[in-house]
Amino acid sequence: MFESEPLDGFTDQEKALARQLHDDGFGVIDFPDPDIDARIDRIQRNLGPGFGIDFADPAADKTRGERRIQDAWRSDEDVHAIASNGQVLDLLSRLYGRRAFPFQTLNFPVGTQQAAHADSVHFSSLPERFMCGVWLAMEDVPAEAGPLFYVRGSHRWPIFTNALIGRRGYGSELQSAQDPYGDAWQAMCETHGKTQETFLARKGQALIWCANLLHGGSRQTDPTLTRWSQVTHYFFEDCIYYTPAFSDEPLGRLALRNLVSVEDGTPRPNSYLGEAVADPRRSPPGLAARLKRRIPRRR
Repeated sequence: MFESEPLDGFTDQEKALARQLHDDGFGVIDFPDPDIDARIDRIQRNLGPGFGIDFADPAADKTRGERRIQDAWRSDEDVHAIASNGQVLDLLSRLYGRRAFPFQTLNFPVGTQQAAHADSVHFSSLPERFMCGVWLAMEDVPAEAGPLFYVRGSHRWPIFTNALIGRRGYGSELQSAQDPYGDAWQAMCETHGKTQETFLARKGQALIWCANLLHGGSRQTDPTLTRWSQVTHYFFEDCIYYTPAFSDEPLGRLALRNLVSVEDGTPRPNSYLGEAVADPRRSPPGLAARLKRRIPRRR
């Protein structure tokens, strides 16, 4: 897929993709795996029964039942292979300047019909924006199947935090991570005069999108259609990984993520400029706290 490396370190294809990501917030590639068609067939065959959808009946409503399986890479070799594709990892690492690692997969038999949202409220990093997603079309996607949509250029907008929308997030894990931001995202679209654009993908195409790009799933007008796809989310090494929706950054209260790499199953610890950062929710109490418990109070 990718041509040989020129003297300046980047191919013309990589430069064009980098400009797309910079200007638009997304870019499209042909997924670099000669066995991708066979993998897709096996994934549909292996994961299909878990959705509770009658795929054999062309007239059946495919939107009823479970819409996604998270982290199927743990049990499915082909999902794992797609998420860990070496050429994709190398490409992302070159584009972002830090080594990429996959940390989550999502597999869908139909469109999500999900409202516009940015992944940055779910997955963020310090330094910010060292996260991206790759969406792989596992079949041709017509307009009636509820195609993926995006808001071009929205990746350049501020990352919405709880401080910006007047909400406390730390300790709010039982609440929705996404819903509180919907009005603010809509207001930004209206202010900038931005509208949604759909991606009518061909089977085997993959869309790379930046962390803060607004995207979602269009309304599916033909419920008998499928829209098989796989999403892989990637972080980059030597960052702090956390969930902004459940954090209050000004108070130093971060809902840290404790991740393993899909590629090899090994932990990817939170770190800042090479220094490990411990999660206070999981770390043992410090010396001062231990002494406080042991020393009796004077009356």
